[in-house]
Amino acid sequence: MAVYKFRVTFEEFDDVHRDIELRSVQTFADFHLAIQEAIMFDNKHEASFYMSDDSWLKRQEITLNKNAKRGKDIPLMEKSRLCDFIIDPHQKIIYIYDFDNQWSFLIELVKISVEEDKKATYPRCIKTIGIAPKQYGFINLGKVPTDLDFIDNEQFEDIDASGNVLPRDENAPLEDSADSFGFADEEAETDVEDMIDDSER
Repeated sequence: MAVYKFRVTFEEFDDVHRDIELRSVQTFADFHLAIQEAIMFDNKHEASFYMSDDSWLKRQEITLNKNAKRGKDIPLMEKSRLCDFIIDPHQKIIYIYDFDNQWSFLIELVKISVEEDKKATYPRCIKTIGIAPKQYGFINLGKVPTDLDFIDNEQFEDIDASGNVLPRDENAPLEDSADSFGFADEEAETDVEDMIDDSER
């Protein structure tokens, strides 16, 4: 019996992928569960496979949800065998999981073996590359500002040698401009002025 080897890649994290093998007569429901296990997601949401052309355009949908209403008859994963939909030795498939958060995966058939491993249990993940992103709680904060314009000078008084902003003591009086540059008192400021005068002579 033929065995399909698929490479499953996160669309937005193309350095993270899983290689999964299935028997050709196994279903898309088997494939769905294998992907969920391989990336350690919880399998609590709807999902669909979309057969694709070489340009990654969605074609035939195969859905997990038998109650899905799209205005047409859509094959169910549990009743759809892989071999009945694979028409290309390099078949491309798009897999969408959790339609609210739109986890999208690009799948490509990378190998067809004419014989299965009699000792193996299919489906199976045979290769893991990269750490899968967290299913929940991922927030893109964007680029962290590198300047300090966003700091309220009345809330912060200084930055230490490591670049950490030091909080201002609310009970302490605001220092004058001389102190803000490290002058402890007028005498210290005078000493610096004397040094400047000496350097100009």
